[in-house]
Amino acid sequence: MSRYIGPRNKISRKFGVYIYGNKKYLQRKKYPPGQHGLLRKRIGRKSNYFIQLLEKQKLKYIYGILEKQLKKMFNIVYKKKGITGDLLLQMCERRLDNVVYRIGYANSIFFARQLVSHKHILVNNKIINIPSYQINVGDIISLKNKMKNNINIINSLTINRDRDNIQSWLLYKESEMIAECIKLPTINDIKNKINTKLIVELYSK
Repeated sequence: MSRYIGPRNKISRKFGVYIYGNKKYLQRKKYPPGQHGLLRKRIGRKSNYFIQLLEKQKLKYIYGILEKQLKKMFNIVYKKKGITGDLLLQMCERRLDNVVYRIGYANSIFFARQLVSHKHILVNNKIINIPSYQINVGDIISLKNKMKNNINIINSLTINRDRDNIQSWLLYKESEMIAECIKLPTINDIKNKINTKLIVELYSK
């Protein structure tokens, strides 16, 4: 899957859950997009492969990652001790672009990636411009000083207070506009409802 630049509301409708776009639009049209969307909704039993593939695609869209990246991450966690699906989701959640989004600096994963790529994000006072960079316990995430007055970031932080986007594993200090990773995210900390068992089954074939 290449980077998706099409209508974002269609992605949420495809999976039947809000991923990005307009939540109200999803509420009005609770069926897949396309000419035969309503018919597809009525179709009965789906194959296991179809369900597994759909769950994998949902994960990729939520975190904005490509197939090659996801497969590489799976190969890494597959060799580790623990529940492979949980470790995979944890690795996705710890990506720097996702953390920037969770903190509230950005109102979307796309804007978060742009902030990282354009060298506006610091980790432990060092510029990191790699979106896939893995955040660890004790890391301090902050903005460049010139970006602290950026209207888009200020608006996003304001919206973030309302949507309660910050996770329990991130401690945000509003007065300093910095965040600290206080623990590794667990499956209970991650709000995205992903059935990682289906993804593991798909990749294990």
